Amino acid sequence: MAQQCQSINLGQGFPDYPPPDALIQAVSDAMRQGHNQYAPMAGMPVLREAIASKVQTQHGQVYESRSEITVTAGATEALMSSFLALAHPGDEILLIDPAYDLYAPSIRLAGASAVRIPMQAPETNRPLFRLDWNRVENAITSKTRMLVLNFPHNPTGLTLKSEDLDALETILSKHPILLLSDEAYEHIVFDGQSHLSPVTRPSLADRTILISSFGKTFHATGWKVGYCCAPADITAEIRKVHQFTVFSVSTPMQAGIARHLRESDTLSELSGFYQKKRDRLVSGLQETVLRPLHSEGTFFLLVDTRALGPGLEKELAVRLTRDVGVASIPVSAFYAEPGNPKSNHGLLRLCFAKLDATLDQALERLHSIRSGLAG
Repeated sequence: MAQQCQSINLGQGFPDYPPPDALIQAVSDAMRQGHNQYAPMAGMPVLREAIASKVQTQHGQVYESRSEITVTAGATEALMSSFLALAHPGDEILLIDPAYDLYAPSIRLAGASAVRIPMQAPETNRPLFRLDWNRVENAITSKTRMLVLNFPHNPTGLTLKSEDLDALETILSKHPILLLSDEAYEHIVFDGQSHLSPVTRPSLADRTILISSFGKTFHATGWKVGYCCAPADITAEIRKVHQFTVFSVSTPMQAGIARHLRESDTLSELSGFYQKKRDRLVSGLQETVLRPLHSEGTFFLLVDTRALGPGLEKELAVRLTRDVGVASIPVSAFYAEPGNPKSNHGLLRLCFAKLDATLDQALERLHSIRSGLAG
């Protein structure tokens, strides 16, 4: 619809700028050096070793590159292969709503059922989503196989805190379930904070599947290269699905990324790079009727649209795309029932992984909104 209406697309989560020049050069060099045939099923050893080093430096968790790390066709395939390998008919998988839209269909394809636990929605005196760990624990039954976490969180921008990991440790000490941690935005955390992964706690790492994405990290979402880290016995099961889903991932991309990880300091610069974009968008929105919510991480920002009047978020997003020329994503799309009033809180998601010129152009259009758009 953004294309049809010639709207600025702040909806989909992809950058409108290229990957680092050094990374493109590394991939090009890999092609010329002959890295053009099948890679090993689990991933090129040089990349798995680079991932092991990265995770150990970042989280203090040691993964054996041969038996505990798998290079996947993006985080998407890592998630799908994990669900198919580890979830079975009759199992229940816990999701935190609003939840990334890949999870529930993948769980259904595995024959299991998704049990959705809503966060507490923003209120006037507390304008952020909040996770209730008591509600999470109360949802666990004898059928529960896995809890899925996604932090930094898409779409809310929340991050995990130390007290959240404390709560997780307490819950998992009483319930023998797996933990799947989707950390695609692990290197995009703001305001001097650090990303806290569940694998920083040994008691959680023993049952956690850690998934991440080089596409988000290196502005190359179209390359579809991610990875999955897990204890050896869990990895063995995930690889059984991975082998017959994609077999292996693009060889020159793997070689180029491995070299870039060794030679570049890009990872340490990402948070600052994206914080400037977040702050640019927040500052510009102050002059509109849209109220930005605080984003702790990811490259997304939620805006409160209630000043425009009542209505379903999807209807508002359609009007914003058609009449104003800025595409967004309704947060209700991340709930099981997008049309339910309980899924609609007057919130839209904007992506700020865009050139400054793109953000400025979008803000200029948003400044034109006064009221009545939702009517």
